[in-house]
Amino acid sequence: MSLGEPLISSLNPDGWIGAAIGVVVTLALGVAAARSRVLTPYAALIAVVFGVTIVVIGGPPYLAMLILFVLGGTLATRYGWEEKKARKVAEGKAGERGVHNVLSHILVPMGLVLLVPLSNAGSIPGFIPFVYVSSLACGTADTFASEFGVLSGKAVSILGTGKVRAGTNGGISVVGELWALVGSLLTVAAGAGFFFLFGGLGGVTGSVRLWFAGGTVLGFLGCQIDSLLGATLENRGYLGKGQVNFLAMLSTALLAVALYYG
Repeated sequence: MSLGEPLISSLNPDGWIGAAIGVVVTLALGVAAARSRVLTPYAALIAVVFGVTIVVIGGPPYLAMLILFVLGGTLATRYGWEEKKARKVAEGKAGERGVHNVLSHILVPMGLVLLVPLSNAGSIPGFIPFVYVSSLACGTADTFASEFGVLSGKAVSILGTGKVRAGTNGGISVVGELWALVGSLLTVAAGAGFFFLFGGLGGVTGSVRLWFAGGTVLGFLGCQIDSLLGATLENRGYLGKGQVNFLAMLSTALLAVALYYG
């Protein structure tokens, strides 16, 4: 069995051993996330449930990308923490992410992983890794833009209506936009690396240009969609932050499918 195959698809002992290792790693990381206040206890529990499902159905590269996404978000959130706290733009009491945040960022990747068995059965072509990574690139770009951009102290509305306070929904800055691009590129690069490492050439379907140029642009574009939704629907009370995050990632995933087949 290739390391890139869904672990649940293999009935041989090695496949189930690999799945068991993935489950243990996920449980350990969930406990560590709660104890280190990366996630609230309930958020950590939800992350474990989804993480176990992802590694069993999808396999190692899908879980590895999810872990990297959480780690990158945590580092960005805790960077300049005292300054963020003083400006009252910090996430949680100690940078921890709650249930809504976890759900809003994991539902789209989870939905894509649920398609993996169909893909391997020949019903759906192998676009899933690219779309999966692109959606996470959107999440990373948005987190980096928010967490690093807010420290610049300068922001303007993405609607072009003038200056806004740093941290305002729909506010963007040069620093934040640059970090969004960096976050998207790093996520796509890591995704290509993980899927190549675990699945060989079969794990990275599509051209290098599609992955690096297309995926990076999509992640960055998803961040802009998030800002637009924040400046319009969220600021008017029609959507919450979690719903905006979810819709931005979903939009990115749909655009990635269109680009893959375009």
